[in-house]
Amino acid sequence: MATKTIALAASKRERLGSRYSGRLRQQGKLPAIVYGRSEEPLPVSLDAREALGHFRKGEKLFELSLDGSPQTVLLKDLQFDYLGTHIIHADLARVSLTDRVTVRVPVRLIGEAPGLKTAGAILMHPTGEVQVECIVTEIPEFIEVSIDALDVGHAITAGDAKLPASSMKLATDPHAILAQIVIQMEIKVEESATVDAAAAAGPEVLTAKKPEEGAEGAAPAAGAKGAPPAKGAAAPAAKGAAPAAKGAAPAKAAAPAEKKK
Repeated sequence: MATKTIALAASKRERLGSRYSGRLRQQGKLPAIVYGRSEEPLPVSLDAREALGHFRKGEKLFELSLDGSPQTVLLKDLQFDYLGTHIIHADLARVSLTDRVTVRVPVRLIGEAPGLKTAGAILMHPTGEVQVECIVTEIPEFIEVSIDALDVGHAITAGDAKLPASSMKLATDPHAILAQIVIQMEIKVEESATVDAAAAAGPEVLTAKKPEEGAEGAAPAAGAKGAPPAKGAAAPAAKGAAPAAKGAAPAKAAAPAEKKK
């Protein structure tokens, strides 16, 4: 736990804005802001190499030396560039050594889970840090959570975590899952079921194009396959019918009807 403060030098920033902050970073400085305890926010700059070295170790409580007036500050937040790789700004809050604060603390899983011996089992760690309320001088660097009894189908929640000191209070949702063992095959089955459901729905079927107005029920064009013969046209000879006999006399024309007197 943080039982002592770490000295950190700082200097006031005379100019503000992204352009001047960029110039400070090029000079090896880290822009920061100090606020809290009913005092005006104070823009400062820190030595980037020194400050980032402490931040990466998990240090949060500092004795800020500023113009010969030391101030105890707590690291509250860090801002990253658009790629999320480089720290470009720090927020520092003025505190007293007797203050109670709420901070984020990393969770460290320890031990060997028996459930991992099951074929296809994998360990899920969805929540990597928790928020705790504690005295400034008792801020833990991390919280250890044992997984020695974790089996398949079971989970360890934030409420199950043992806090390092009795004076600490959990500020995170106690139902947040810190560790869980699942079978990888189950995950694949769920994904496959989702894909199958999408495939079962199928693509949208477009209805056939409606005939143009007035064309509905129209007879097919003459000569089209399967079209009936035109009115008055001779019916085609039946398939396999015998041809007319050679030399047969043509049929006589019908006598005209007798003229009625």
